[in-house]
Amino acid sequence: MNPSLPHHNPPLLSLVVPCYNEREVLSEFMRQVIPVLQALPAMNYEVVFVNDGSRDDTLDRLVDIACAHDRVRVVDLSRNFGKEAAMTAGIDEALGDVVVPFDADLQDPPEVIPRLVAKWREGFDVVIARRVDRSSDTLLKRKSASLFYKFHNIISDIDLPENAGDFRLMSRDVVDALKRMTESRRFMKGLFAWVGFNTAVVEYTRQARVAGKTKFSGWRLWNFALEGVTSFSTLPLRIWTYFGFFTAFVALSYAVFVLIRTLIFGNPVPGYASIVTILLFLGGVQLVGIGVVGEYIGRIYIESKQRPVYLIQARYGVSEKVKRGGR
Repeated sequence: MNPSLPHHNPPLLSLVVPCYNEREVLSEFMRQVIPVLQALPAMNYEVVFVNDGSRDDTLDRLVDIACAHDRVRVVDLSRNFGKEAAMTAGIDEALGDVVVPFDADLQDPPEVIPRLVAKWREGFDVVIARRVDRSSDTLLKRKSASLFYKFHNIISDIDLPENAGDFRLMSRDVVDALKRMTESRRFMKGLFAWVGFNTAVVEYTRQARVAGKTKFSGWRLWNFALEGVTSFSTLPLRIWTYFGFFTAFVALSYAVFVLIRTLIFGNPVPGYASIVTILLFLGGVQLVGIGVVGEYIGRIYIESKQRPVYLIQARYGVSEKVKRGGR
């Protein structure tokens, strides 16, 4: 291992947990997760909670937890930046030799974590937790997720492992590679796949949410999918070039057809309905094309500002033990 990288003996595992209005699940989270982390053989742990601008008393509960557990730290962001930014903040703050992003809702069972660690000890830098049973999710969510993964992998040079979320283990080398990614519009699943490294897969069954409601509505999931597509593929832009050539070819062919028909049968009065239909169709196509271009221009505009991905308002529960083991 590079001597400039953090190294602990025994190694340190950092569990990164983004939280947004998760007050109802925190007690159960601690009850289930901490025993699993304590039982890890020959390994220390820390839990890095990231409060992503929660509107309830999530922060107060997290601070209480940090005061009661010397291996728990809380990073409080200045506002709600979104899960991708909160996860980035947690990964940046993590001190571990390995880092595991983990959702607070416990849909991903903590008992999978030792299996991830076992694969890491075999020499893998990335260990992906893949869901083999998503019956706890709605049928619409399962189908839409499947379609998204297939569509993304067709149009993008980077393949996303299907049914794999953010839950995974990453070595310090992978974490440092991720920290070199400077874009402000972040699609973490794509970034995880882009960095590569030696990867293994552990399969598990996804559980029902312990309490509370999901923060991802259908509209937010749709925008999230658009973010994923535009982050790692320019094919949507290319498609409109091809479609433009195709439309021009069809128009030219139709012009030749009209010319020949006029020479043979004369010049009948064209139908009003067909003209309006064609104009509306082409106008709609142009607007959709402009919209696709606008999505990419919007990304360029936002990235050109070079704003930070997140802002930290406060940190809580940084123990002396973690300070001495950190960078």
